[in-house]
Amino acid sequence: MSSTHYLRRSDSSSRPKAPSTRRYSHSDDSPPSSPTSSEDSSADDDEVNRRIQPFWPKYQLLFKARGYHLDTVKDVKNFYSRQIQQPPCDPFCRVPYFSSPEEFQKDDALCPDAGLPDNLFRGLRISDGLRIVVKAVHAQSREFVVISTLTRPPLRDDPMNHTIPVLDLFKFPADSVAFIVMEEWSSQLVPSSGPCCLKGLLSALRQCLEVKERFIVVIHQSLSFAQHAAFLHKHHIAHLDIALQNLVTDFKGHYAYIDYEISRHFSPTTLCPVIHGYHATEMPPECEKGAGIDPYKVDVWALGVLMLRACKVCASYLPMS
Repeated sequence: MSSTHYLRRSDSSSRPKAPSTRRYSHSDDSPPSSPTSSEDSSADDDEVNRRIQPFWPKYQLLFKARGYHLDTVKDVKNFYSRQIQQPPCDPFCRVPYFSSPEEFQKDDALCPDAGLPDNLFRGLRISDGLRIVVKAVHAQSREFVVISTLTRPPLRDDPMNHTIPVLDLFKFPADSVAFIVMEEWSSQLVPSSGPCCLKGLLSALRQCLEVKERFIVVIHQSLSFAQHAAFLHKHHIAHLDIALQNLVTDFKGHYAYIDYEISRHFSPTTLCPVIHGYHATEMPPECEKGAGIDPYKVDVWALGVLMLRACKVCASYLPMS
């Protein structure tokens, strides 16, 4: 499954693309079908959980009324203008060159970021300029149900909850679409200048592990990714796509999970849930057999792989004894 990246525009690789002329057509990078379980009963289950491609201009005024501004061609022009005037922090990163003014649309036209899937759009909160990413999903999708559960009390206020901060959730019933308005954090745990941020994460990770009488004791909350997985499982939710690219940071020591497209929220009465047809970034060996698999064990496997990949990137290793 292709992962969703939320990149700050201050990051060298997160600079918006040239104003796009695409017509919001169907994208070829739709995620695979959601895993099914014995709890699935709807014949159109895949239909409501499939990635959608909304016509964003239709909702532009709706977002403005709710206090949000979606990026326009003018916004992107201004961004590139500032980048050209300022010396780049990365000498190997060049500002894209526009060959002619005809490449631009009208200034007030919405400008989707060509580096994002069609169901994501960048913008800002009008009141304070806070950068946001809006995700469009089907109003009946499991992702919307999971996000709604995680972002309202009491789960929202639980310190173990490390879901990306969600500023707004609302539906447009006429089109069976719902919108998730999130803070824009960065997936660049490994910036172009080196693995500084990820290295800092692993440094905190190593400080959080204390070997004592053959038991590893977690003594710090910097293990946010492991803590959040435990939090999800406690509330009968399996993320099912835990991967390094689905972990984002605000560069202030906080890390959060994104991308709940194939996540599942099970009934508390389902003691041993099993999923079938599972496909994601990190696949446990059991999935190759085609049999049903415990969704919580999938997350545990993926969490271990995430830590190993992080260590490999930074050439660091966790204490072994």
